[in-house]
Amino acid sequence: MNAALAPNPTYTDMLIPHPLLGLRDSAEFVYLGDAKLLLRPNADSETAADEFHDYLHLRDNPAGLHKELWFHEYGDRSWLVVTRDTLTHEISDVQLARDVVIANSEQQNGQEHA
Repeated sequence: MNAALAPNPTYTDMLIPHPLLGLRDSAEFVYLGDAKLLLRPNADSETAADEFHDYLHLRDNPAGLHKELWFHEYGDRSWLVVTRDTLTHEISDVQLARDVVIANSEQQNGQEHA
Protein backbone atom coordinates (compact mmCIF):
# COMPACT_ATOMS: atom_id res chain seq x y z
CA MET A 1 0.00 0.00 0.00
CA ASN A 2 1.20 3.49 -0.84
CA ALA A 3 2.36 5.15 2.41
CA ALA A 4 0.79 8.45 1.33
CA LEU A 5 -2.63 6.75 1.17
CA ALA A 6 -2.30 4.72 4.37
CA PRO A 7 -4.61 5.75 7.21
CA ASN A 8 -3.02 7.81 9.95
CA PRO A 9 -2.80 5.50 13.00
CA THR A 10 -2.62 8.47 15.38
CA TYR A 11 -5.77 10.15 14.02
CA THR A 12 -8.74 10.32 16.35
CA ASP A 13 -12.07 11.91 15.66
CA MET A 14 -12.62 15.33 17.11
CA LEU A 15 -14.87 15.32 20.17
CA ILE A 16 -17.24 18.23 20.67
CA PRO A 17 -18.29 18.95 24.28
CA HIS A 18 -22.01 19.54 23.69
CA PRO A 19 -23.41 21.88 26.40
CA LEU A 20 -26.43 19.61 26.99
CA LEU A 21 -25.24 16.12 26.02
CA GLY A 22 -21.56 16.01 26.95
CA LEU A 23 -18.79 14.76 24.65
CA ARG A 24 -20.02 13.86 21.18
CA ASP A 25 -18.08 12.64 18.14
CA SER A 26 -17.76 15.29 15.43
CA ALA A 27 -19.20 12.75 12.94
CA GLU A 28 -22.62 13.47 14.48
CA PHE A 29 -22.35 17.11 13.34
CA VAL A 30 -22.35 19.07 10.12
CA TYR A 31 -19.95 22.01 9.88
CA LEU A 32 -21.73 25.07 8.49
CA GLY A 33 -19.05 27.75 8.51
CA ASP A 34 -18.24 30.98 10.26
CA ALA A 35 -20.46 31.78 13.25
CA LYS A 36 -20.74 35.33 11.91
CA LEU A 37 -23.65 33.91 9.91
CA LEU A 38 -25.69 34.44 13.08
CA LEU A 39 -25.17 38.21 12.73
CA ARG A 40 -27.56 38.80 9.83
CA PRO A 41 -27.54 42.39 8.49
CA ASN A 42 -30.52 44.69 8.91
CA ALA A 43 -32.53 44.56 5.66
CA ASP A 44 -33.86 48.08 6.32
CA SER A 45 -30.39 49.63 6.47
CA GLU A 46 -29.43 52.18 3.82
CA THR A 47 -26.37 50.05 3.08
CA ALA A 48 -28.25 46.72 3.14
CA ALA A 49 -27.14 45.67 -0.36
CA ASP A 50 -23.45 46.02 0.51
CA GLU A 51 -23.93 44.45 3.94
CA PHE A 52 -25.74 41.42 2.48
CA HIS A 53 -23.09 41.04 -0.23
CA ASP A 54 -20.40 40.85 2.45
CA TYR A 55 -22.57 38.60 4.64
CA LEU A 56 -23.15 36.11 1.82
CA HIS A 57 -19.82 36.11 0.00
CA LEU A 58 -16.94 37.22 2.24
CA ARG A 59 -15.50 34.75 4.74
CA ASP A 60 -12.45 34.79 6.96
CA ASN A 61 -10.13 31.80 6.84
CA PRO A 62 -8.11 32.33 10.01
CA ALA A 63 -5.21 30.29 11.29
CA GLY A 64 -5.90 29.96 15.00
CA LEU A 65 -9.01 30.54 17.11
CA HIS A 66 -12.22 30.71 15.12
CA LYS A 67 -15.92 30.66 16.04
CA GLU A 68 -17.75 28.13 13.89
CA LEU A 69 -21.35 27.08 13.42
CA TRP A 70 -22.05 23.35 13.79
CA PHE A 71 -25.38 21.51 13.46
CA HIS A 72 -25.98 18.34 15.53
CA GLU A 73 -27.61 16.45 12.67
CA TYR A 74 -27.34 12.96 14.18
CA GLY A 75 -28.34 13.98 17.67
CA ASP A 76 -30.64 16.57 19.21
CA ARG A 77 -30.54 18.76 16.04
CA SER A 78 -29.23 21.75 17.96
CA TRP A 79 -27.04 24.50 16.53
CA LEU A 80 -23.75 25.15 18.32
CA VAL A 81 -21.12 27.86 18.19
CA VAL A 82 -17.80 26.06 18.57
CA THR A 83 -14.61 28.04 19.25
CA ARG A 84 -11.87 25.93 17.73
CA ASP A 85 -8.19 26.40 16.95
CA THR A 86 -7.98 25.69 13.22
CA LEU A 87 -4.32 24.69 13.53
CA THR A 88 -4.67 22.11 16.32
CA HIS A 89 -8.45 21.39 16.25
CA GLU A 90 -8.49 22.07 20.00
CA ILE A 91 -11.93 23.25 21.12
CA SER A 92 -11.87 25.96 23.78
CA ASP A 93 -15.60 26.80 24.04
CA VAL A 94 -19.00 25.53 22.91
CA GLN A 95 -22.30 27.38 23.30
CA LEU A 96 -25.81 26.82 22.05
CA ALA A 97 -26.27 29.14 19.08
CA ARG A 98 -29.57 30.41 20.49
CA ASP A 99 -27.75 31.60 23.61
CA VAL A 100 -25.20 33.44 21.46
CA VAL A 101 -27.98 35.12 19.43
CA ILE A 102 -29.85 36.14 22.59
CA ALA A 103 -26.66 37.57 24.15
CA ASN A 104 -25.86 39.50 20.94
CA SER A 105 -29.40 40.90 20.81
CA GLU A 106 -29.27 41.99 24.44
CA GLN A 107 -25.87 43.59 23.86
CA GLN A 108 -27.12 45.47 20.77
CA ASN A 109 -30.27 46.64 22.60
CA GLY A 110 -28.15 47.87 25.49
CA GLN A 111 -25.93 49.87 23.12
CA GLU A 112 -28.97 51.43 21.41
CA HIS A 113 -30.37 52.60 24.74
CA ALA A 114 -27.07 53.87 26.13
